Amino acid sequence: MKRYRQPSGLHRGLNLLIDPHWSPDQAMAVIELLDDLRDRIWAHYEFTLMTTLREERATRHDVAITDPPF
Repeated sequence: MKRYRQPSGLHRGLNLLIDPHWSPDQAMAVIELLDDLRDRIWAHYEFTLMTTLREERATRHDVAITDPPF
């Protein structure tokens, strides 16, 4: 079984315990709350987040190219 990877990259820290007796309606309410929170954060920090994501995902090649690619 493949281990679940957190989007944050964290492998340890605060354990998040979810009540196994939640109803599907309660679980959906939590998901909707998290979606709303994500939307609010994105709306407030959109430009900064886009800049940060772009910088994190950009590749940088500092190798001098002496031969043509083909």
